[in-house]
This record gives sequence, structure tokens and C-alpha cells, in this order.
Amino acid sequence: MLKEFKEFALKGNMLDMAVGIIIGAAFGTIVSSLVDDIIMPPIGLLIGGLDFSQFFLVLKEGATAAPYASLDAAKEAGAVTLNLGLFINALIKFLIVAFALFIVVKGMNNMRKKEEAAPAAPPKQEVLLEEIRDLLAKR
Repeated sequence: MLKEFKEFALKGNMLDMAVGIIIGAAFGTIVSSLVDDIIMPPIGLLIGGLDFSQFFLVLKEGATAAPYASLDAAKEAGAVTLNLGLFINALIKFLIVAFALFIVVKGMNNMRKKEEAAPAAPPKQEVLLEEIRDLLAKR
């Protein structure tokens, strides 16, 4: 069993997968920053200064009565909240990642189609044999 695991772990695909996971995690961080720091502030400003990360509805008040100044204050009070702003942020992040993956897959599919469409050059031997055949046919 140890030998099988060693063979599995040392395959080239495992290294490719590890690199993909690390790049994916870094990409996720970049997308989070893009959404939280670049996209959502102007949208919140257009909507009237609303900070989407603080957009929530109180379903049940906590130890202190609502309104709560922030989501953190509501959580400290023990309130049950519906965090719509955080959900909207997560949805936008998902759409950006999904679109980026779509572009990557589309590019890979286009490259595969080009490789399949390109006719393979005949082997050198066949070309020489065809030339000899054509010369003999002219005689």
C-alpha cells in the first residue's frame, strides 16, 4: 500500500494539480480583493453609500435591542442576521471566477480544435515514394 501511495504521489499529474491548487488559492485572493476593494465600493456609493459587507437584516434581536451599528455589533449581541451583503459579494466573486475559468476552457478548446484541424504532414518515405511513382508514370 505504501508503494502504491508513493507511485501515486510522485506522478506528474500530482505536481500539476498542486500547482493548480496554489495558483487557484492566489487567484481567489485576488478576486476577493477585486470584489471587496474595487467593485463593491463604487456600487455601494451609487446606491447611496451602502457598504455591502454591512448589509444585513435582523431576524431575531440579541441581548441588546436593534438597530445595530454593524454586523459585528449584531453578532456580539447574539442577534440572528441574514447577511445579504456578504452573499452578494460571494456571488460576484463566484461569477468572476466562473467567467475566468470559462475563458481558460474556451481557449484550451480552441487550441485543441486547431491541433485537430491541422493536417499531419505525410512521412518522408511516403513523399519520396510518391515522387518515384510520379517519375515512373511519366516514362
